[in-house]
Amino acid sequence: MTAPNSSYDVVVIGAGLSGLSAAKLLKSSGLNPVVLEARDRVGGRTFTVQNKQTKWVDLGGAYVGPTQNRILRLAREYGVQTYKVNETENLVHYINGKSHPFKGPSPPTWNPFVSMDLNNFFRTMDEMGKEIPREAPWRAPHAEEWDKMTMQQFIDRTCWTSAVCRFAKLFVNVNVTSEPHEVSALWFLWYVRQCGGTMRIFSTTNGGQERKFLGGSNQISECMAKELGDRVKLESAVYKIDHSGDTVVVETLDKQIYKAKYVVLAIPPGLNLKIHFSPELPPLRNQLIHRVPMGSVIKCMVYYKENFWRKKGYCGSMMIEDAESPIGLTLDDTKADGSVPAIMGFILASRCRELSVLTKEQRLKKICEIYSKVLGTDEALHPVHYEEKNWCEEEYSGGCYTAYFPPGILTQFGRVLREPVGKLYFAGTETATAWSGYMEGAVEAGERAAREIMHTMGKIHQSQIWQSEPESLDVPARPFITTFWERNMPSVGGFIKFIGVSSFLSCATAAGVIAYKKGLIPLK
Repeated sequence: MTAPNSSYDVVVIGAGLSGLSAAKLLKSSGLNPVVLEARDRVGGRTFTVQNKQTKWVDLGGAYVGPTQNRILRLAREYGVQTYKVNETENLVHYINGKSHPFKGPSPPTWNPFVSMDLNNFFRTMDEMGKEIPREAPWRAPHAEEWDKMTMQQFIDRTCWTSAVCRFAKLFVNVNVTSEPHEVSALWFLWYVRQCGGTMRIFSTTNGGQERKFLGGSNQISECMAKELGDRVKLESAVYKIDHSGDTVVVETLDKQIYKAKYVVLAIPPGLNLKIHFSPELPPLRNQLIHRVPMGSVIKCMVYYKENFWRKKGYCGSMMIEDAESPIGLTLDDTKADGSVPAIMGFILASRCRELSVLTKEQRLKKICEIYSKVLGTDEALHPVHYEEKNWCEEEYSGGCYTAYFPPGILTQFGRVLREPVGKLYFAGTETATAWSGYMEGAVEAGERAAREIMHTMGKIHQSQIWQSEPESLDVPARPFITTFWERNMPSVGGFIKFIGVSSFLSCATAAGVIAYKKGLIPLK
């Protein structure tokens, strides 16, 4: 056993995927890390619970898909298999009190103006995203302008139809568990861009929600923790870091002392506020951690006796646009073998905060009622079991999925997000440059922070800090093909402008012909 007051090469704070990934890489490189975790479990924002009603259920991060190659590499190493989220039958879009079955990543519409508007919304975000460097969004050519704008302002400027305005709000809610008026347009456009664009981030098939881990995502953290052995210390909440001397001294609430040459903070930026630093953090770092709140979400799993939705031709994926609905998006949560039928739904952003005051039973009742309306059957009113997790009540997360940047913060403070402070290095999914906010981003960030320390110690060259990851052979990525029409369809504003000019020219031509025939225009 390692004595609690021993010295280490690195103290890693946080035993989520990011911290454990950092410690795993450090250990395999011949260094001596220790991981301090405040909770009584590993996994952080991934959290798998096992019971007889569900077999297992992911109450936290669960979804994985193409281009998320680091987390897939770890899964393969530990023999954790993936399976596809069911999307065989129709998805359903519920709007204006009616359900509309569809296939594909976004609901179709017969209204040509809505089609133009929706296409332009996605296309504009992707085109603007191409200007934003993944590793440094604050260096984008229009960074200052876009960072001062909220996503609500972006939506108001970009979207013409009420249908697409509502959908755009849902798009923001689902992806970052926040309201459009709360987040910077620059940050959100960067967030979508670093996940591979609008289709990759929002799609199930070939997208970020394509698969789940058989047996639950927490297995990966548990496997890393097992590999690290007694280097992982649970119920060891850090409250003080003294980095004034040659050695960093880390103290936990239970008065244990850990000394190391370096520290990796693999926790959400806002949780740095729970730690007393000596000397204090630099001004921009100190200000940053006061300004990046966490998103708000309750993850809800409703279990049923049978897959009645599949019998009705629905796959279980629902996009629900209804002001009274607690749930914005659902996915089928039935096990890969067809057992334990369930629907997973998210209560998002402001709805999460509003419904947090209700009891668990009251929330379940509201959820079942909207499922009954959307799916058109009373069978949805009769669940056999219910699981939920309100991440807003988690002291050592503060919310989920990720921290978000309000307007004006990214350009002023973003550059210090992962900038080391002396012997302190920063990980956590928020510091990633690909799939930030996801399990993949957590692994990228942890391994990057570990390599930064290895470079400082002279073990690797600076060029080795950032490493690309080979594509997963098990989960290959396919390109999203856009049609000529999707690439060239006018926006509603462009179409109106064109029609207006055409109408003016047509009227002017007609007036000219009449004037000429009446002899009002002399012919030279």
